[in-house]
Amino acid sequence: MDNRAVGVFDSGLGGLTAVRQIRSILPSEDIIYFGDTSRVPYGGRSHETLLKFARQDVRFMRSFDIKAIVVACGTVSTNALPELTAENDLPILGVVDPACRRAAALTRNKRVGLIATAASVRTGAYAYAIRQIDGDVEVISKACPLFVPLVENGRYRPGDIVVETVAREYLEPLKAAGVDVLILGCTHYPLLAPVIAEVMGPEVRLIDTGAQAAWELKRELESRDLLAEDRRGRALYCVSDRPEDFGLLAGQFLQEDVPSVREVDIEQY
Repeated sequence: MDNRAVGVFDSGLGGLTAVRQIRSILPSEDIIYFGDTSRVPYGGRSHETLLKFARQDVRFMRSFDIKAIVVACGTVSTNALPELTAENDLPILGVVDPACRRAAALTRNKRVGLIATAASVRTGAYAYAIRQIDGDVEVISKACPLFVPLVENGRYRPGDIVVETVAREYLEPLKAAGVDVLILGCTHYPLLAPVIAEVMGPEVRLIDTGAQAAWELKRELESRDLLAEDRRGRALYCVSDRPEDFGLLAGQFLQEDVPSVREVDIEQY
């Protein structure tokens, strides 16, 4: 048993979808969450800038006594995970490989769609990971740069004409391509799942990267005998800007009260 916390970070609110899954699958674990709200979105940044941001995020996480880190950010997972893993002596898990394994297992026609930030699509990391699992699977990728800022501003609900219009523009080509599985390659995107499902139709399975990362975390902690004792885990939420705005939306995403949010000067790390 190990009651140290698990660190989770993302560029903003999106990683809360992973936190919600972790708290459901691993309710005994303490979680420290950091959302880099002063620099969101990460999706259009260069590799060098993303690596700098990711290293700062990890250094902040490691200012606490933690036992593992979940990189609940598709952009960092596809651009900086190898460096972070090599530089740290604790488990650091991304969102790419678990989601790709699930997608490869679910597809029937070997046509998998991916929506993600421009930086994630540019790396080709999801397509590469799926080819390593099943070389017959074709991956059709689409960058969706407006999704993150829409979610960060609370524009993710069905009936919102703006997000529905943007979703149709992004998703219709994937639907026309005949994909039967769609990876939501950014942890912000599950908040848009009802809108995305409406466009794609019931025959397309959606893969929530945060949920797959949570199951991967459970397996990793079990294999290392790092699971917490049977209790109710607690969560600490930290951001780099506007904690009051984060707190208002976080409760909606987590479906539980967020008592306080701590502001952090991430440039110190």
